[in-house]
Formats: sequence, C-alpha cells, structure tokens
Amino acid sequence: MATSNRDTTLPARIEAEFSDLLQELSACGHQANELILRTSLPHWCRRSLFFFLGYIAKSEGRVTEADIGFAEAMMKALKLSMRQRRKAIHWFQKGKNTENMPALKALGLKLTHYLWPSPALRVAICLCHAAQLQGRPTKPRRYRCEDAIDQIGLPIRVSDDILENYASKVWITQPESRPPPSSYEQACQLLGVTRRESFDAIKRAYRKKVSESHPDKLAQQSLNAAERARAKDRLLRYQQAWELIKRNHT
Repeated sequence: MATSNRDTTLPARIEAEFSDLLQELSACGHQANELILRTSLPHWCRRSLFFFLGYIAKSEGRVTEADIGFAEAMMKALKLSMRQRRKAIHWFQKGKNTENMPALKALGLKLTHYLWPSPALRVAICLCHAAQLQGRPTKPRRYRCEDAIDQIGLPIRVSDDILENYASKVWITQPESRPPPSSYEQACQLLGVTRRESFDAIKRAYRKKVSESHPDKLAQQSLNAAERARAKDRLLRYQQAWELIKRNHT
C-alpha cells in the first residue's frame, strides 16, 4: 500500500478544483462515468486510466462483471471509436496482468497535476469508483487504488476524501442498523455529509434528517410497529452523530 503521500491537508492548488469536482460527482448521482461524460478527459490520460482500472479489478485475483461493466461505461462516456476501444481493452489487460506497479507509470499525470490538477483528480475519482463497485472497498481493492493515486502524484488523502464522499452519500442506507458512531467521520457518514463540509452545512443536514424521522411526522404515515421502531432507532443514531460532531466543534 502506498503511504508516502498520506497528508492531513490538500495543497491549495488542488483543494478548489477538488471541491468543485466532488460537487459535480454528487450532481451526477455518484456515477463517475457520468462525471467524465460531462467534464471529458484529455486523450493522453486514457492509457493510465484503463491500466489502473485493470490493476484495481484484479486486486482480489478475479475480475468481476462489475469491473468489466464499469470499464465499458468509461469507454462509452469517453465516446471511444472501435480502434480506441481496442487500445483501452489492451491497457486494461496490461493493468490486470501487472503485479508490481511500474515506477514511471502515469508520469504525464504526475508531471502535469502541479499546474493542471483537474485531469489527475478526475482519474482519481474514476479509480475510487472502481474500488467501491461492490460497496465499501476491501483492503486489497483500496490498497491498489491508493497505489494508483500515489503513482498519479496526488496525496493519498484524495482517495480518503472521495471514498468518504461515497460512504456518506451512497453506502449508508439503513442508519438504524449501524452501531453508534465512534469517530467524526462515522458521524458525518450517518448524516449524509463529509468532514469537508462546514459546521453550518452539517447542522442543516442533521435538522433535515431529524425532520424526516421525527415522531410527529411519522404519526401522519401508516407505519407498522416494526417500521416505527426502526424510525426511532434511526432518529437516535442521528442524535448520537450530532452530539459527537458538536463535541468536536466546541
């Protein structure tokens, strides 16, 4: 696993562009291929993108249909010709067959991200999407994703933030079934926000969640006993998350 670039903050040259792309990703329903369809990607990034997609896909020894489907979706988003698709498949296969990352892989992205971080960040979002195709990524998939992002030259914190974004917006579907939050990140995930968001934005998200699960509102719905119990547990989790977040801001 790559560790050399695991920072606690992002360089200013990356932060603004990264925030904009995460907002665009959310607007796309957290579909990275839709993000690429909207924002495009320079031609010279394709080799690295498909190589790394293959590298991540083989992280647990077997490439799944979901991995192949996502690679196909990326080809469609990039509007590749038949000739270009054959090249993309070739690069995907090379990545799939690679055990140790070549030292100079993605050199172009590594050199250009200092002045133009957007292409590297868009590739990183695609790689993190590939890592979490089955939900919360396993350690092998996450480690390979981090190796790839390290090769691009971006801080590993980028992958942390992207995956946290998926965790809070996509993975948490039944908050009531989860244990009480024990960290700031877990509390944010329960409220559908990320640690990147302001305290006021988190407060608004909390109030919206509470409103959705409030007993007065639920009384207007035809819920059975089990559904009312789940709603009560869900409200409790939201309140526990909010208390933890408030403690971290005092």
